[in-house]
Amino acid sequence: MTWNNSDLETIASADELEISPQRRDGSLRRPTTVWVVRDGDELYVRSWRGGDGAWWRTAHSSHAGRVTAGGVTKDVVFTDENDAAVNDRVDDAYRTKYQRYSAYVGPMVADPARATTLRLTPQ
Repeated sequence: MTWNNSDLETIASADELEISPQRRDGSLRRPTTVWVVRDGDELYVRSWRGGDGAWWRTAHSSHAGRVTAGGVTKDVVFTDENDAAVNDRVDDAYRTKYQRYSAYVGPMVADPARATTLRLTPQ
């Protein structure tokens, strides 16, 4: 499934996204606020804490959850993004979108966070 243009634009333009990965028992974790960026017709998130982020460990394990941003709520699939070229573009997207938060952008484009890049796909 792909994003419809309206939801893609709305979520991509939001400063923050609430992410609720699905636990093993099917329940959702309480929402965690993360940054979201767009590359083409895809949306991506990363864990600022790298692989130590609790929400990321759950998302990485279940590959399913729910996101909310800009009034849009969607159930999503989380897919690891390991393509170096895509990750380079995601780095650029973080630098561009969040440049006013320069102290936080560095960790978001550093190797530990980059290794946690997840593509969001609507279910």
